[in-house]
Amino acid sequence: MIAQDFLRHSESPVGPGGSSSSTAATSAASAPWVLIEGIDPEINAGRYPVKRVIGERVVVEADVFAAGHDELSALLKFRHESEASWQEVVMTPLGDDRWRAEFRVSKLGCYFYTIAGWVDHFKTWRHDLRKRIAAGQDVSVDLRIGATFVEEAAAGAPEAVARELRQWARGFSEGEAATLGERAQAALDEGKAALVYQHADRSHASVYAPQLQVSVDPVLARTGAWYEMFPRSSPGRRGPHGTFADVERQLPRIAEMGFDVLYLPPIHPIGHTFRKGKNNDPTAQPDDPGSPWGIGSEEGGHTAIHPELGTLDDFQRLLARARELKIEIALDIAFQCSPDHPWVREHPAWFRHRPDGTIQYAENPPKKYQDIYPLDFETTDRQGLWDGLLSVIAYWVAHGVRVFRVDNPHTKTLPFWEWVIGKVRAAHPEVIFLAEAFTRPRVMYALSKMGFNQSYNYFPWRNSKHELIAYFTELTRSPVVEFFRANLWPNTPDILPHPLQEGGRAAFMSRLILAATLGSSYGIYGPAFELQEHEAVRPGGEEYLHSEKYEIRDWNLGDPASLGWLAAMLNRIRHENSALDEARNLVFHHTDSDMILAYSKATEDFSNVVLVIVNLDWRHAQSGWVHLALDRLGLAPHTPYHVHDLLTGAEYQWHGDRNYVSLRPWDMPAHIFRVRRY
Repeated sequence: MIAQDFLRHSESPVGPGGSSSSTAATSAASAPWVLIEGIDPEINAGRYPVKRVIGERVVVEADVFAAGHDELSALLKFRHESEASWQEVVMTPLGDDRWRAEFRVSKLGCYFYTIAGWVDHFKTWRHDLRKRIAAGQDVSVDLRIGATFVEEAAAGAPEAVARELRQWARGFSEGEAATLGERAQAALDEGKAALVYQHADRSHASVYAPQLQVSVDPVLARTGAWYEMFPRSSPGRRGPHGTFADVERQLPRIAEMGFDVLYLPPIHPIGHTFRKGKNNDPTAQPDDPGSPWGIGSEEGGHTAIHPELGTLDDFQRLLARARELKIEIALDIAFQCSPDHPWVREHPAWFRHRPDGTIQYAENPPKKYQDIYPLDFETTDRQGLWDGLLSVIAYWVAHGVRVFRVDNPHTKTLPFWEWVIGKVRAAHPEVIFLAEAFTRPRVMYALSKMGFNQSYNYFPWRNSKHELIAYFTELTRSPVVEFFRANLWPNTPDILPHPLQEGGRAAFMSRLILAATLGSSYGIYGPAFELQEHEAVRPGGEEYLHSEKYEIRDWNLGDPASLGWLAAMLNRIRHENSALDEARNLVFHHTDSDMILAYSKATEDFSNVVLVIVNLDWRHAQSGWVHLALDRLGLAPHTPYHVHDLLTGAEYQWHGDRNYVSLRPWDMPAHIFRVRRY
């Protein structure tokens, strides 16, 4: 009667969806026996891909478990988007229902991965058989049971393998010439067991859904040194306004300094209406060139070239020469328009109109940018706008550009970036996008999830030992490491941080060393950094006096005070030490001074180990004891080791985990040690 009562009530619908208890019972009865959860890495329940570059590992862990005491098996399955069949890796149990396996990515584009797990009766049988043999029990019936599991595997195996498995099963279950003990040992043959595992019946396996993804980028998306320069201010230019030919003449110098990417601010025609003058003066003089970010004039818009820079042929010659020197040219993508941009006339619906009929210019109160009209991503012509912006990127990709620095992406709707980057990278997975997104952490991280390969970050404002350790621990030890790659810039044309204003040459040197070694990608706003430009337009601000954004500058890079030699030395150190190619391997070491920061990076096999120690005090010498975590350096306790300073050439023999350092910032504010065992 009780059972009938439950069955009767099960016919009543439950919940707003109209499902019934009987439906729920049927669903529960057909649910997989093995549960798979706690996947790592997994971004937003599989909504976004994790990021890797060619050659990197994807280490996957998961909780795979079921009720009872039966043994389980689990597989990591993966495939490239161009492949129909899955490759499989047997997962290793770590204990407490945690499993792990890994695979390497070898192609650009998208990989899929998932996990399959099942109750493995054959493995359970072998596990129990060993215990029964050890206890001296009669296992004759157990051997016959095991043979049935082998027969099941043979049914799904190729003919040759099936014959081998059936012969093995008969041998240990029915063999008359062998003793029971010999048959039992034959049943534990590891090679034959591997064949059973390979062809096991997985019809009841649980498979994790949804399929997870890995977005695979070129190595340059993980590691690279960027140099920014305004083409119109090219050092040594042949006229009052620089040209692409002038930039081309600078390429050997930039290559000798070891930079991998040359980033050029917008190269397009500049508007005249409300053009800004020197130091962002709202009134321009007749000879003021305007801001390159005020894009568009009667000469064209985002697919046109400023006529004083040269022609499209000149630009493509620059691209080709740069590639000969192993330098990629990065272009700026700034989706905004001057009032003179052709889109203002051709697509007025793409802009926000005020009640008086005028178009809303850009503002960041109290700052006003009358020379820039932002695009209205809430336009009624959304598809037209999105297609138009995609066509801009597609145009430059078609002409050979493979790296883009995107201006203020956080001021545009996030779904647009997912759509446009997805479109571009589906056809050209080698294209790299750097987000210039100095914004709130969640927005910054969301942009990376949407497809940006790298991002600007808070490094310019992280200066104390505590700030640096906390921030870089977040970037290299928290889940964001799976999708966010920080490109470290100590300065930009928009940002002259206060340490560079106040700290003198030593501050420039220490910030450059930190940028080049804390992460794996970094950049400098080149000439201004080399010559240690440090004057702000007003006290307390971060805008440069005589900002190159508003005027053409003459740079004397032959000045003996230039720090070009230090950038060249750091880039050479980076190229010669593969440990510095990675950011995830960053390890901080304790020091007894708040002004001394110590950290290391090592390859997996410890064949390359780099230890960096930086004096964060730009005015005073600092000394103290560095306490090393020797195991993170591949060193044994109480054993001497060799440290070679790659900045000064000095060499020392150190002992144990506690060693003394002293750094005078006016000489060299840091050690970069190559660590070697004797």
